[in-house]
Amino acid sequence: MLMAHPAVLRDLIGQYETLRALNAQDGGEEAQRRLADVSYTLCVVTGTRDADAALIAARHQLPGARVTDDSVLTAPTA
Repeated sequence: MLMAHPAVLRDLIGQYETLRALNAQDGGEEAQRRLADVSYTLCVVTGTRDADAALIAARHQLPGARVTDDSVLTAPTA
């Protein structure tokens, strides 16, 4: 399987997280389109079908990722 360069993954993750933090899904047409494009690209480069799975897969493909990291399964603490 081909894997995206770590710099590409970091950039896509950063763009996705920024757009989500800015609530792009509720924003204007351009913001929604950009979020859809980044989500789609993350899915393509990680071989997944939804943005959440793509984000997890992208993070696990980065150098230094802990393979046994189960933080996605635990509830966040405030």
